[in-house]
Amino acid sequence: MILAVDTSSPSGSLALLRDTTVLGWQVSSDEPYSAGLLRDTKELLHCSHMSLEKIELFAVNAGPGSFTGLRVGLTTVKAWAEVWQRPIAAVSGLEAMAIQASRSAAPDSAIAAVLDARRGQIFGGLFRRQGGGAAMLDRIGDEVLTTSDEFLQSLRTQIGEVCGLSIACISPELIQPALKRQGLGYCQIEMVSNQLAPFLGELGYAKAIRGDVVDALHLDANYIRRSDAEMNWKGQ
Repeated sequence: MILAVDTSSPSGSLALLRDTTVLGWQVSSDEPYSAGLLRDTKELLHCSHMSLEKIELFAVNAGPGSFTGLRVGLTTVKAWAEVWQRPIAAVSGLEAMAIQASRSAAPDSAIAAVLDARRGQIFGGLFRRQGGGAAMLDRIGDEVLTTSDEFLQSLRTQIGEVCGLSIACISPELIQPALKRQGLGYCQIEMVSNQLAPFLGELGYAKAIRGDVVDALHLDANYIRRSDAEMNWKGQ
């Protein structure tokens, strides 16, 4: 039994899964996560006739995304995992986007995922779909914070020929202008859901099978961008 949590953006969600089968799904309420996350979780579990003590694995979006949102989600999952002594699968939100686009991609094809980071920047990650029946992904390089143009330029360096590249995004307008500027308008854009929790749960299950889990003490975030407080500390 898996409880998946996404608080990386205003479009947060929760999902309850048995292995990779989604049993219940809850879109986050409009109130701040610090006020609504526990209430939303209680509602999901109640509707699914489930309790926290029966959860065997927590899957959580570890970033990139909103600093405050991620911090609330990770801290809450840490507490649950500590109380119930359960493992945690820390999952990339970009991978949860890319796994959606991989359903229609050919084996060994490259999939880029881009997410609005505001301030004229994006979070970006590049993945390759593994061969075989399961749509599993390998990450190519590091996830980055950069401009759309710089990210697309880096893709040429990482994979060379990009004519078969799929780009997973929530809003096509985030990447389309840069694709045209870079002469890559032929790349396929895959619009994906911003409700990531079910896909986080699926990826979390795969991580658990591989033994790629952590305990509450070792759970950490992949913020990529430093918080405003850090950037402004002593004028840095």
